[in-house]
Amino acid sequence: MKRRSVLAGLAGAAANWTLPAAAQDEFGSKDVIAAAEKEGSLTYYTANFAETEQEVIKAFNKRFPKIKVAMVRAPGGQLIQRIKTEAAAGKLAADVVNHSDRGLMLELADLFQDYSPPNAADYRPDALVSPKLWPGVTLGWSIAYNTELVKNPPKTWMDLTKDEYKGKKIGQVVGPSGGTTWTRIMFERQVLGEDYWKKQAALGIALYPSGAPTSDALVRGEISIAPLLYNIIYTKIVEGAPAEAIFAPEGVPIIPYADGVTKTSKSPNAARLFMNWRLSKEGQTFAIKSLGNITSLKEPPAFPKGWDAKVIKVWVPKFDEFEKLRDGWLEEWNKTYGYRQ
Repeated sequence: MKRRSVLAGLAGAAANWTLPAAAQDEFGSKDVIAAAEKEGSLTYYTANFAETEQEVIKAFNKRFPKIKVAMVRAPGGQLIQRIKTEAAAGKLAADVVNHSDRGLMLELADLFQDYSPPNAADYRPDALVSPKLWPGVTLGWSIAYNTELVKNPPKTWMDLTKDEYKGKKIGQVVGPSGGTTWTRIMFERQVLGEDYWKKQAALGIALYPSGAPTSDALVRGEISIAPLLYNIIYTKIVEGAPAEAIFAPEGVPIIPYADGVTKTSKSPNAARLFMNWRLSKEGQTFAIKSLGNITSLKEPPAFPKGWDAKVIKVWVPKFDEFEKLRDGWLEEWNKTYGYRQ
């Protein structure tokens, strides 16, 4: 998808979202806000999509226009290496770091300040790997389908093992692509059964290296159905592509990010205010309604389209198992699906 196209879609969605009135202490005390505005800027490192984070910064600046946010974006592994290199040289420039891999961030926890947002008690404990790191972003898996090709769309994860989908009608991201896909694979085995992979692989699955080419293939009609992170297919839906997505009743595997304020922050008040806003109900509502995110709040302030709160529940991997089981299970997944790295 072209960058301009993505931005247009996000901007269109955001146009229907307005800032609600909010008490000052939702984001921090008057003194913190005044100190943040005096600092006037912060440097923000992220591994997330640049276009998405630009929309977040714009929304933050609607509430706090006096604070400029300089964004540095890099792929996950490269960003971690940059942080390590800068920290070793005593030159870590980031005030806030946002990253999708909780394990990698936990290894760097000593680089971050003690921090908790004003609404810390509202967050799920199982979404946290350290009291210093918080899930400003939470992504979730959906089942997407091409509306022109699928007239009887799947309604459950188990539907993706049906014989009617033989012949590479289903596409999916390969297991070893990263932590988000490993979360889905772990969910499949632990919740849907140890034979789920075998049943699905027997259909002949089209494999893709990441979510972007998978969603492109779905829209082009090369595949009919695909498990996709909702935020990825959401941008296509917003732009009018022939696609829809459902959240299955067996559970929605979610990926809480790990975000923190660095000990070396030159703008600690602005950094905390940015984190406070993003983790607030206002910030999370924006992320859900305008970006296709989920949330790690115990009581979500909003829901994506098609989410029935009485039926749909999120699934969070146990972090110790997430780390311990990964290599062995991914090797088994590769063999089952005939994938060679």
